[in-house]
Amino acid sequence: MKMAIASQTIAVVLIFWLAVLVGGVVLQIFLSRRESRWPGLVLPALTFLYSLLGLLGILGYGMHTVQFALQAFVTMLMMNIPTLVLLAIYFACRSHKKKAAELDKMNIQDLD
Repeated sequence: MKMAIASQTIAVVLIFWLAVLVGGVVLQIFLSRRESRWPGLVLPALTFLYSLLGLLGILGYGMHTVQFALQAFVTMLMMNIPTLVLLAIYFACRSHKKKAAELDKMNIQDLD
């Protein structure tokens, strides 16, 4: 009985986090397609700031310089994966928007 409840709880948590992940990607696509470029940079900036919190979290451990540098590098690399994904979505959406604007400009010039 306890195992069934635990499995059900894990499934609900996984579905919740999947919904949050999909919602974040959809929100990033929506913000990246806005006329202004700044709204699309909000989520990558937030995830980058969150990664800085992770870096601050390892400061309290008494590590040697080389060990700290390696740990800081790995921490920043791992915690910035969402930042890189969100920036990739941003640049992909912006490049499509730029191509569409150039095509509209070319069509207007053809009419003249």
